Amino acid sequence: MFGIVRPCTHRLGEGLKTEWLAHLCGLCLALRGDHGQFARAATNYDGLLVSVLTEAQSERGSGWRRTAGPCPLRGMRTAPVARGEGARLAAAVSLVLASAKVRDHVADRDGIMGRRPVAAAARRVATSWDRAGARTGAELGFDTNVLVDAVDRQLGIELVAGLGTPLLAVTEPTETATAAAFAHTAVLAGRPGNAAPLAEAGRFFGRLAHLLDAVEDLQQDTETGAWNPLTVTGTGLEEARRLAEDALRGIRLALRDTEFTDSRLAHVLLVHELRRSVDRAFGTTSCGHQGYAAHQGHGPQQHGNGGQGGHVYAGGTGNPYGGGNPYGGGGAGGAGGGGGFVPGPQQPKPRGFWAGCGAFLWLGCTCQLCCAKEYEGPWSRKKREGCCRDCDCNCNCDGCDCCCPCDG
Repeated sequence: MFGIVRPCTHRLGEGLKTEWLAHLCGLCLALRGDHGQFARAATNYDGLLVSVLTEAQSERGSGWRRTAGPCPLRGMRTAPVARGEGARLAAAVSLVLASAKVRDHVADRDGIMGRRPVAAAARRVATSWDRAGARTGAELGFDTNVLVDAVDRQLGIELVAGLGTPLLAVTEPTETATAAAFAHTAVLAGRPGNAAPLAEAGRFFGRLAHLLDAVEDLQQDTETGAWNPLTVTGTGLEEARRLAEDALRGIRLALRDTEFTDSRLAHVLLVHELRRSVDRAFGTTSCGHQGYAAHQGHGPQQHGNGGQGGHVYAGGTGNPYGGGNPYGGGGAGGAGGGGGFVPGPQQPKPRGFWAGCGAFLWLGCTCQLCCAKEYEGPWSRKKREGCCRDCDCNCNCDGCDCCCPCDG
């Protein structure tokens, strides 16, 4: 599975862990139900955010969960799983995202994709996923052409990008696609007033997804000569970090303007865990409620002009984990400059598409996706955490003074 929001379930607490797994399994089963068993390979951590946001805005009814049968990925346990339009939209978006990754591997001739017969087969799979996602999207009133168009424009932009090209010009297609998906959750939930702020949150999330992927792959791409937006545009890690901080702040502000029914899980994933994703990519630690100055370096980096510290929801009221909307009123912490940052440790060379599919099946059948303390991603070969694993995490938001308990 791929995605930038990969929470440790021990940190979520039992209640939010159950909710998170319900959306993850709901996405997987929606893919199987609408598009067949093989489509489950498109399950990813970021796609389930669409399901989470839809449910966070909706009034919960009697049919919002169903009990799924035993599954190897859950250690042959039954579980309540999310169902409905949110899970189906997440499935449609995930298929198109997975199709984009396949096309990207083919374009870059990664591994086995350098062989013409394999590349041709992969292109057929990508095309079929595009069509399948479009069918489901049309049933939900969502035009997936905006996603497909973004993928096509992305390839064109990468062909002409060079030194001096603004990095945000490269991330724009991803931002546009994610904004459309986030905004449509408001339509499904019957809250059209939320479409604008959620589109803004999606735009910043898409930017972060592109940036963090580039940062995590920078060292490997440099060694192999692969295309990387930071290298091609001449963007330094300090500027990439500044843009990431700006995106984090933009997401918090957008969520504050969104009306939720129950925002607890969405808040944890898009504030706390997204902050951890940024820190993981850049090798730092901090709290999702702190400004840029609050980082605690765990490496050689030094922080410069720290932004406004303290509580970013200073003007808000109530406990965000008590239900309702935690984003009412108040300003956000500022952002400042930063020193030199180093990317994470070197990653092994990614697997090709079919090799990755085989690795995915092996990880699933051996329950490593669910229960392993750490495993190697089937395609990216990056280190991942099993979604049900036990761990000894620091569950108090790295000791900072948050507005709410981080264990949900």
